[in-house]
Amino acid sequence: MGRIEALARSCHPLPSLAVTVVATALAVTTGRSPGGLVAVGAAVLAGQLSVGWLNDLLDAGRDASVGRKDKPVAAGVVSRKLVLIATIAAAATAVGLSLLSGADATLVHVVTLCSAWAYDFGLKATAFSVVPYAVSFGLLPAFVTLGAPDGHWPPSWLIAAAALLGSAAHFANVIPDLEDDAATGVLGLPHRLGKAASAGVAAALAVITGVVLAVGPPGPVTAAGVVAVPLSVVILAVGRLRGRRAGSRANFNALLAVAVVDVALLIITGA
Repeated sequence: MGRIEALARSCHPLPSLAVTVVATALAVTTGRSPGGLVAVGAAVLAGQLSVGWLNDLLDAGRDASVGRKDKPVAAGVVSRKLVLIATIAAAATAVGLSLLSGADATLVHVVTLCSAWAYDFGLKATAFSVVPYAVSFGLLPAFVTLGAPDGHWPPSWLIAAAALLGSAAHFANVIPDLEDDAATGVLGLPHRLGKAASAGVAAALAVITGVVLAVGPPGPVTAAGVVAVPLSVVILAVGRLRGRRAGSRANFNALLAVAVVDVALLIITGA
C-alpha cells in the first residue's frame, strides 16, 4: 500500500464523501451557481478530511494496542507526521474555502469543525460523546443556507432533523467498535448504554428524523414523507430479525439504509 492510498484510507473516506454529497445536494436547492456548489463541496470535504485524519492520528496508539490492521496510521503504513501535516492543511483549506460563502457561513462552518475536532480530542470518551455529532450535523444546513445568494438561517425543523440524524449516525457508527473502544478506555455514551440499547437508540433517532422531515415543512405532508417513515420502520424491523444471528451486521446495515432514506428526504424537504 502506497503512502497516498494509506493517507486516503485514514481520512474515513466513506463518511467524508457522504457528508460532502449531502451538503452539496442541499446547496443545489438554494440556487447556487456551479462555482458556488464547488465551493461548498470542497469546503465541506476539506473539513471532513481534517476530522477523519485527526481521529486516526489521535487514536493511533489505542488502535495499535488492539491490533487494528485496518487503520494505516496504527499499522505504521503511513507516518504520523504526514497525517498531522495533512490534517493541518485540510483544516486551513476548509476555512479558506468557506470564506467563498461569506463571513457568516464561515463562522458556522468553523463552529461545526471545532465541535467535530473536540470529539476527536476527547469528548468521544465521555457521556457527552453524542453532542459533537448533534452540533456539527445540526449546523451543516446553516453553513449551506447562510452562503446562499439570499443568505438566511434554515428553519428550525431542518436544524433539528439534521441534529437527530447526526446523533443516530454516532450510535450506528460506534456499535461495531464497542469492544475495541472499551478495551482502550474509550467509554462514550453508546459504550455506557451497551450494544442493544445503542442499536435501539440509533433506530429510534433515525425514525424520528424521518417524522420531523415529513411534518416539519409548511403545508401538507408530501408523498415522500408519507412513504419514508413506514419504509424506515420496515427496514429496521427486517434488520432486527436478521440481526439475531451471531456475528450478523444486518442490524447495523439496516440503520445505514434508513439513514439513506432520511438523507434523501432531507434533500427533498430541504428545498
